[in-house]
Amino acid sequence: MDGAKLITFDPRLSNTASLSDVWLPTWPGSEQTVLLAIANHLLQTGQYNKDFVRRWVNWEETLEAIGDGRLEIGDSALQSQISNLQSPDFEYFDKALKSLYAEFTFERAAEESQVPVERIAETARLVANCDGRLATHTWRSASIGNLGGWQVARCLFFLNVLTGSVGTPGGVNANSWSKFVPKPFKSPPAGDTWNELHLPHEWTFAHYEMSFLLPHFLEEGRGDIDVYFTRVYNPMWINPDGFMWLKSLRNEEQIKCHVALTPTWNESAWFADYILPMGHSGERHDLMSQETHSGQWLAFRQPVRRVAMERLGQKVKYTWEANPGEVWEENELWVELSVNMDPDGSLGIRQYFESPYRPGEVITQDEYHQWIFENSVPGLPEAAAAEGLTPLAYMRKYGVFEVKSHNYVPYEKEIGDWRLEMDTAGNLQSPIPNLQIDEKKRIQQDGKVVGVVVDGKAKTGLGTPSRKLEFFSPTMHEWGWPEKDYTIPWPLKSHVHPDNIDRSKGEMLLLPNFRLPTLIHTRSANAKWLYEISHKNPVWMHPSDAQRLGVATGDLIRVETEIGYFVDKVWVTEGIKPGVVAMSHHLGRWRLQEDMGVNPGMSALARLEENGTEHKLNILKGGSAWSTFDPDTERIWWKDVGVHQNLTHAVHPDPLSGAHCWLQKAVNVTKAKPHDKHGDVWVDTTRSMQVYEEWKGLTRSAIDTSPDGTRRPFWLKRPLKPIKEAYKLPEKPFGRE
Repeated sequence: MDGAKLITFDPRLSNTASLSDVWLPTWPGSEQTVLLAIANHLLQTGQYNKDFVRRWVNWEETLEAIGDGRLEIGDSALQSQISNLQSPDFEYFDKALKSLYAEFTFERAAEESQVPVERIAETARLVANCDGRLATHTWRSASIGNLGGWQVARCLFFLNVLTGSVGTPGGVNANSWSKFVPKPFKSPPAGDTWNELHLPHEWTFAHYEMSFLLPHFLEEGRGDIDVYFTRVYNPMWINPDGFMWLKSLRNEEQIKCHVALTPTWNESAWFADYILPMGHSGERHDLMSQETHSGQWLAFRQPVRRVAMERLGQKVKYTWEANPGEVWEENELWVELSVNMDPDGSLGIRQYFESPYRPGEVITQDEYHQWIFENSVPGLPEAAAAEGLTPLAYMRKYGVFEVKSHNYVPYEKEIGDWRLEMDTAGNLQSPIPNLQIDEKKRIQQDGKVVGVVVDGKAKTGLGTPSRKLEFFSPTMHEWGWPEKDYTIPWPLKSHVHPDNIDRSKGEMLLLPNFRLPTLIHTRSANAKWLYEISHKNPVWMHPSDAQRLGVATGDLIRVETEIGYFVDKVWVTEGIKPGVVAMSHHLGRWRLQEDMGVNPGMSALARLEENGTEHKLNILKGGSAWSTFDPDTERIWWKDVGVHQNLTHAVHPDPLSGAHCWLQKAVNVTKAKPHDKHGDVWVDTTRSMQVYEEWKGLTRSAIDTSPDGTRRPFWLKRPLKPIKEAYKLPEKPFGRE
């Protein structure tokens, strides 16, 4: 509304798409080709930021890879010229880019995406004229939907790089540049073991633990679990292939004890040994920071009723004493659980939960946050002192503190007073003894890379091996993914590419990974006003497909997937691409007893049945009114509360990123059978494991690809990173050499 141009890739006519300057209803999986056609336009017309690319892209390394044959560019004469270069020349990198991407024309992109060529050309024009202000975003869409979807994110970010829109006003920040995470008073050392149930050897580049595959790992016999905590996590309902979760949650040999920490009832809790009702955000202490803009800030949430009682002069030791229902807050639960596991400190656990102010005593939440505010938040003690407050009192009063007003181009930050000098041979050197500059112009201090030389100056750079943005990835090449498809921004063929879907046989693409606008973060089924607006999730279908099947809005259809089927009503609309059916997730809640579980107005009474490996979910009764202290619960007028589609989704672990590829091939979409009822779900878990094995077969294990005998590149970020020694593969991992 303030003049920015909005471009949306979405096969649905979403709210965002309807407000866009350009809507590209691309066939899922074609996004990389469209993005690279735009990149090619910038390159061939010279409308890219050459100076930014020269300074902050690893073009020298890329030319080296072209010269020694690790990267084929499609022009043998140019490849030969680059291999004979005596020193790196950026103009040859420019030529190489133009050669690499010349095949990505607007016409090719239009054909693959099934989008008018004029819209792609208009998109390219807008990107070319962005003046370093290209803000891009990919979340629950193409990158998480497709096999190789990580290349969608990479090709999209390639446009940011070409336009110089990296960390600039109007551009894109790395999320860590815009969040602030303070350190506590004492942190335990990194773990010294590797958990194969978190990050298995087949997925060397997975970032987060692959929790959605846990039951498949357990079924394979990779391990078992003594105690399993699910924290605000409803794995049987939210994950794909939920009946495999049901199998594991009920198998006491695989999961010996399951503790569900959840503020509201959920479907997985039916099969837990303990349900611990944990507090919502207003019932616990919490530090939070979100990447809302280029600055950095820290917020302090507090348990509302506890604060009120303390202001009234009432003493409260534990937050559960103040919370409705005596609900524990998480922080105190983990502290008390930990110290009770090690009451005398002999296990070395208790020390991390003892007060820094009262030696030997268990820390309180006030003390925990007091220490952080006094020692870990730059500028906070001074701001508090200016108002005559302690840092803790300041945060209690205001609830938030701005650490940095902006954090633009942090990679450009010059490193201290590190002087760089030219030696007699014309090479940069540092006169500081413990600093060295290697052949890639990286600055090393005591053997650790801490910066990079750019135009003769010492810069902080980025957190990659080259300290620059990596066009060609040596890491990918070294770790068993040497093809051009992986080492540079390049299209990867999706599992739902038109070549993989035979529409003549009734196959269609099922797009299941969007939410209705009113249902953002209402998975708990407790937002009554939002449920009144949107309480069902019909299957979107284009009129041409509806005519072919002979169905109209409101008719029941059966959608068959690789492992089962579900039955839902159809909504015929021109707001969806032909050949694609779409269905919102986060609806279709159910309960197994009339008077227990998710509330009756937002869930259906259901029955689970099984016959060998065949599993069924049948709806016995839809939503209904019920009596509570709230008169609104007796005014429920709807019965349709949605269909639980995720149960029928096979797992699709991307062989490289490890992310679940949410898009599903509907192997058949038909009118419902005479005996089908709304909400019916049927799945064969034998087929579930077969599909899992098929996707696992696409991986390249670290056992076969590791260049140094470790499980994954140590430089890559990961949560709770263990010590370097733990990265080593055993001599005979899993019975193999």
